[in-house]
Formats: sequence, C-alpha cells, structure tokens
Amino acid sequence: EVHSARRVLLGDRPAALLLSLSKKSAGLWPLPSQLDKTPTTPSLKNEPESPAKSEPGEEFRMEKLKQLWEKARRLHLSPVKLAELHADLKIQERDELNWKKLKIEGLDEDGEKEAKLIRNLNVILARYGLDGRKEAQMVHSNSLSDSAQDDGLGDPRLEKLWHKAKTSGKFSSEELDKLWKEFLHHKEKVAEYNVLLETLSRTEEVYDNVISPSDRSQVKDDVLHSKHSELKDRLRSINQGLDRLRKVSHQGYGPTAEFEEPRVIDLWDLAQSANFTEKELESFREELKHFEAKIEKHSHYQKQLEVSHQKLKHVESFGDSEHVSRSRERHALLQGKTQELGYKVKKHLQDLSSRISRARHNEL
Repeated sequence: EVHSARRVLLGDRPAALLLSLSKKSAGLWPLPSQLDKTPTTPSLKNEPESPAKSEPGEEFRMEKLKQLWEKARRLHLSPVKLAELHADLKIQERDELNWKKLKIEGLDEDGEKEAKLIRNLNVILARYGLDGRKEAQMVHSNSLSDSAQDDGLGDPRLEKLWHKAKTSGKFSSEELDKLWKEFLHHKEKVAEYNVLLETLSRTEEVYDNVISPSDRSQVKDDVLHSKHSELKDRLRSINQGLDRLRKVSHQGYGPTAEFEEPRVIDLWDLAQSANFTEKELESFREELKHFEAKIEKHSHYQKQLEVSHQKLKHVESFGDSEHVSRSRERHALLQGKTQELGYKVKKHLQDLSSRISRARHNEL
C-alpha cells in the first residue's frame, strides 16, 4: 500500500528512486560521516563560524549560511520570500549550533542528527532555488500572489479536483481561496518529499561506493529506522492530505470547520491518529488554536511587507531623498518584524511536529 501510494502521488519521475528505496529497505544506509563526501550534499563538518560579535548588518554566525543569504539577496527574491528564507536559515543555524554542542558531548555518535540537518538544508536549498538547479523554486502554500494558479499543480489528479471544485458552485470566493492554499500546501509537501528522497538516494550511492562490506555491520539500526520513519511520516501526511482534498473538493467545507490554515489542518489530522490520550489531544487542540493565531498574525505582516515594498519602489522612483530615507527605514523595521514572526511560526511548527512524531513512534 505504501509503495503504491508513493507511485501514485509522486508520478513517474521518482519511480526509480522509490524502487531503489524499497529494494534497500531491508539493507543499509550510509554512515552519516560519509554524507559530506558527495559534492551535491551540504556538509556540516569543519564549518567556520564568525566571531561572536557580528559586524552591523551581518545576519548569521555560520559562514555557510551567510553565503546562502547573500546569494539569495542577489537572486532578487521578493521581500516576503526573503523573510521566509531568513527564518528558515535561522532555524537551521540554531539546530546546527545545538548539534555541535551535542557532538562535543558525544551525544550524536551514530550521526543521526547530523544526517537530518543535512536533509533539512537540502530542502531549504531546493525551496528557494539555491541548489543550482534550473527548475523553478518550490511554491509556497502561504504565497500572497494568485499568479501561482497559472503554474498549475503538477499532478493531473489535483488539477482535476481543483477544476471540479471551482465549477461545482459549492464554494464561495473566500472558500476557493482557502482551498487553493490547501492545494498549494499539498504540492509543496510532495516537492519536499522528493528532495528528501533524492538526498537519501545520493547518500546511498556514496555508501555503496565508499564503505566496504566489513564496515556495514557497524551501521546502527536506529539510524536506518530514523531515515525510513521520516519518509513514512511525510508520506502519511501526504496521503491524509490528499484524502482530505478529495473529500472537501466533492463535499465542500462543513459549517463548523475546526481550523482554517493548511499547516494547522495537517497537524490536527496527524494528531488525531497519533497515540495521544484524550486529555493530551484536547491540550494539543488548544495549542493549535494559538498556533493558528500566530500564523494569521504573521500572514498579516507578510501582506503589509508586500505593500510596503510596492510603496518603497514608488517613492524611490519619484520621492525626494528624505522621503526615500524614511520609507526605507519603515520598510526595514517591517521586514525585521516579519522575519521575527516567521522564525517563531517555524519554530512552533517544528515543536508541534516533533510532539506528534514522538507520540506516533511510541506506538511502535
């Protein structure tokens, strides 16, 4: 059922990778210490850090992340996307610096946490078009532009569902906007799953080429389980999301929807099938309400940032220097606040997802 779902959801392109994955599911994955031996996989080793006192304007302590940030700014991403990237890189930096402390204390001997950080960085690179590929960046489910509809959903079944929903007469214009965000969120999840799958496939090849058979017995079972469970968790979320899109597209939204935001809907669906007690589930529900409020606040600031950017471009074209200076200052403050809220949202999402994952794996 799982392998079938993978083929159906992800199309023909990753089929060979999936076949490789299923063949090797009983085999062994590469030692995490070998992950930096492939040029296309970012490495965490020997990462230089900036001095503790950063120069004005410096955003990150880690040189690697500084370079990614500067590269992104040269790509002329929109202010909203730059703010999202800033939050993602801040989360990555926090996790990598925490990992270094664990490594010094000998708490990541099997390299499991290192490997996960590398996979996360690969997703960030692909999401913002920083991986050197010519393909378009991953779409964001919280995109403020409607132009994404012109790009399609990348899956004929999703296109069919969306067309049926648009023409059914069951949705108001506001509900169609909400449903479109759910479709984009699903598309983004599938794209991120593909990136993880390809990353693991590459590291498998490195393992096969570099590690001798005598070394394979040293790979720990929990590392294998971790890598498979991460893919399984994401695939489970994709399957549940697709089932939900089918149901909503055919039936419309009910009168008492629990949540509005796609990420919160996802978390709630996963939480209901996790190993929570009734009391824990109710507590989680209340926390999701706070999380959704935080997302709405962040979305408000994103919209304000986009408006501010348009105004600033106008002022820079027609305003005097004093007016331009004031507008840039206001825009910078708004951008800083949007980045700060983006970081809080992503950190909260990470924490909530980890709680669900722990509860689910406690079942095993």
